[in-house]
Amino acid sequence: MHLLKANDFVADSIRKQMAAQNILLLNITSSAGSGKTTLLQETIKRLGGQINIKILVGDLETERDADRLRAVGGDALQIVTGGICHLEAQMVWQAMESLNLDGVDLLIIENVGNLVCPASFDLGEDYRVTLIATTEGDDKPKKYPRMFLTSELMLVSKVDLLEYLPFSVDNVVADARDINPDIDVMELSTINGTGVDAWCNWLLNKVAEKKEAASLAAS
Repeated sequence: MHLLKANDFVADSIRKQMAAQNILLLNITSSAGSGKTTLLQETIKRLGGQINIKILVGDLETERDADRLRAVGGDALQIVTGGICHLEAQMVWQAMESLNLDGVDLLIIENVGNLVCPASFDLGEDYRVTLIATTEGDDKPKKYPRMFLTSELMLVSKVDLLEYLPFSVDNVVADARDINPDIDVMELSTINGTGVDAWCNWLLNKVAEKKEAASLAAS
């Protein structure tokens, strides 16, 4: 309990800083191998010329995911947790000190691949986005309910493989909405492009909404 209280205190500081700089902060979570980094690569390719994006990447070891994002022009900083199975607000706060956030529109946190521990740690995000891949099975929302309860958007990834897998999009959506009736859902494939435009438009809209809200509050 003490750990989570300390985490929440730092998360609140992050949230205030993001509000002061009009930066939209996303926390992207999933199991390992769901396609988070590949989706972010595609996002950078499509939106890198429209908005200023920076990415913090959490992993137990190596800088491989950050390297993949840099290879397509992304401004990415790796957070190596050294075996910890989630990111905590203090890790994000310390990493932010190494970033120049002037003029940034969108800061994305790619959390460690894990549907359990990251669900308990607020990182100061505006939105939590959780991927569930068709290769994982459609029973994950009921098995890991806290993650889906605390997410605003569920991305069903790798839908290009649906014809080969015993995965029901209807079932996974029903289970997720049984836990969280307000959760939004998109279907995605970075292989054939399904849903990627919708995802990018969602990001642009959320960035614009935050800036508009800040402008109204200041007037």
